[in-house]
Amino acid sequence: MFEHVLVVCIGNICRSPVAEAMLRRALPTKQLSSAGLGALVGQGVDPGARELAEAEGLDVSGHQARQLTREMLVAADLILVMSQGQRRAVGELAPQALGKTMTLGRWLPGEPEIPDPYRKSRDAFAYAHRLLNDATSAWAKRL
Repeated sequence: MFEHVLVVCIGNICRSPVAEAMLRRALPTKQLSSAGLGALVGQGVDPGARELAEAEGLDVSGHQARQLTREMLVAADLILVMSQGQRRAVGELAPQALGKTMTLGRWLPGEPEIPDPYRKSRDAFAYAHRLLNDATSAWAKRL
C-alpha cells in the first residue's frame, strides 16, 4: 500500500533525515527518502542531530540534503511532514499530494508538531529526537 514514504522538513539536515533513518531501521522493505522545503542542498546531517542518531546506532553518514520537488511529491505514496505549515506548503507545491500528506506526529497524543532544533541547544535537539523516535515508532506499527 504505502511502499514509497517521503519525509519532509525545512532544511533536510536535522529532522527528516533522522526520521528517515528511524523508519528505515523499522521498515527495511519500504522505499524511504527525505527532502527539505528549503533544503541546505548537499549538506550532511547537522552535528547535533547526527550525535543523537549515531548514539542509537542509526547511520546517517551518507545523507546529503535534497530540495523537495513536485516530482518527489507525486512519486511518493505517503508524505510525512513536521508541521501543519509544511503540509500546506506541500499542497501549494503539488495540490494532488495534499491527500497523502500527514504530520509525522499524527499518532502521538495531541498530534504534536516536531519543532526545528536547527541552531538551538542540545536540549532542543534531544526533545525533537524523542518526538521523532515516538512518532516513527507509531508510524512503523501502521505501515
